[in-house]
Amino acid sequence: MTPSAHRVLIVEDEHHLAEGLRFNLEADGFEAEVVDTGEAALERLIGPPPRPYDVVVLDVMLPGKDGFAVVSELRAARQFVPVLMLTARGRPEDVLKGFGAGADDYLPKPTELAILLARIKGLVRRSGWMRRASDRYTFAGKTIDFDTLELRVGDRTLPLTLMEANLLRYLTDREGKAVSRKAMLEEVWGVREDTDTRAIDNFIVRLRRYIEKEPAEPQHLLTVRGVGYRFVAEPKG
Repeated sequence: MTPSAHRVLIVEDEHHLAEGLRFNLEADGFEAEVVDTGEAALERLIGPPPRPYDVVVLDVMLPGKDGFAVVSELRAARQFVPVLMLTARGRPEDVLKGFGAGADDYLPKPTELAILLARIKGLVRRSGWMRRASDRYTFAGKTIDFDTLELRVGDRTLPLTLMEANLLRYLTDREGKAVSRKAMLEEVWGVREDTDTRAIDNFIVRLRRYIEKEPAEPQHLLTVRGVGYRFVAEPKG
């Protein structure tokens, strides 16, 4: 194992699945660690002291705290390591619940090993690309830094999840244009199901708390009735 190997935390209580994934990740050059409860995962990820990981592969159905609770606590603690949820609960509403809790990717079981490895590598690449992009978007005295995954508002600096940053990039790239919830689901989340879109609304509510002076009366993330949302950098009037 090289010192620069990417570190993966596998949170899975099915021993044979966890060990099989660890074996294949290590064969592919990753450094992998396995825990079998949500509590053990939080101990490593939040600490004290927190341990550094590049990706977390998180099962939902765990003894004690389930995967939804784990990722929610991670994000509440401002821990933004990319999380891939891997679970037998693969209904569209479960997928969106995972994204709404703060997951960055979601794969239903069973899945082919090659697909799982590709998605893990994709998260590592996407996270690295976001951090290397070195571009910023500034509007109304606020700056989204896609290099550091941070939002700067006045003298405050707020960390962003990879998914939050991706959604902000998607909206700011289309400044002034109405974007449908369906388009956001397909192009940001990669969810192509005709299903509930409340996860999008939950993310917008969260982002409004970050960037709006009055979240209940948004000036930047506007609702387009019957369609979705529109980002406006400089409100008129």
